[in-house]
Amino acid sequence: MTVAAGALYRTAVMHRRMDRVAYRFDYRVFSLLVDIDRLDELDGRLRLFSHNRRNLVAIHDRDHGPKDGTPLRPWVEDILARHGINSGAGRIELFCMPRVLGYAFNPLSLYYCRDADDRLVAVLCEVRNTFGEWHGYLLHDQGRALALPLRHRAAKVFHVSPFLPRSGEYRFRLKEPGERFSLGIRYLLNDRPVMVATQTGERRALRDAELGRAVLAMPLMTFKVMAAIHWQAARIWLRGGRFHHKPLPPTQEITE
Repeated sequence: MTVAAGALYRTAVMHRRMDRVAYRFDYRVFSLLVDIDRLDELDGRLRLFSHNRRNLVAIHDRDHGPKDGTPLRPWVEDILARHGINSGAGRIELFCMPRVLGYAFNPLSLYYCRDADDRLVAVLCEVRNTFGEWHGYLLHDQGRALALPLRHRAAKVFHVSPFLPRSGEYRFRLKEPGERFSLGIRYLLNDRPVMVATQTGERRALRDAELGRAVLAMPLMTFKVMAAIHWQAARIWLRGGRFHHKPLPPTQEITE
């Protein structure tokens, strides 16, 4: 079976807060799903996409993983090995928003990690905040093939929003990307749902024409994502949201 080096997903993102400062907002984005070993292949085939170079749309290694520009595979494989997962050099696909006109901010990037038999054995969720910090949540089943749709839970240990405490629990639900992409994250505090976030959308072929149409439909997308984060924070503050000072980041970069 021939597996594409990449795909484009046009998606809708929804955030809904369900405590006393209730609100909801929706916005459209497009994301790329790319085989991290074939980024240079995509660079050579597409005119509007580049790897580690400027272009209308690009993915730079320094925006992900160790953030130092080194290749992503050794970093992901090291995390898997440290948690007892032998991927056997299987495929690793990164789902993220690319740079558009040189700028990107990804609140969440996903690494889909497969073993030598092409079975999905782990998903690494790379979460960022607007303070330049990041944390990883590793979803796995001790190296066994994951049952889909994937359902996992993890303690919240990383500060993201100043209007939510660094406590509680995340509950993840996601499917393997196919013709559709589907991700849901519920945040619970004292076993009560406080916030839910979803991202859903349809797969498109990763071609110059699709990239051009996506950028025209969502110009300055990555700038708007950052602006939307601050705008929604201002709305919560005006509605009386409780402010939580930023704690020190967790001592470990990865939470299972």
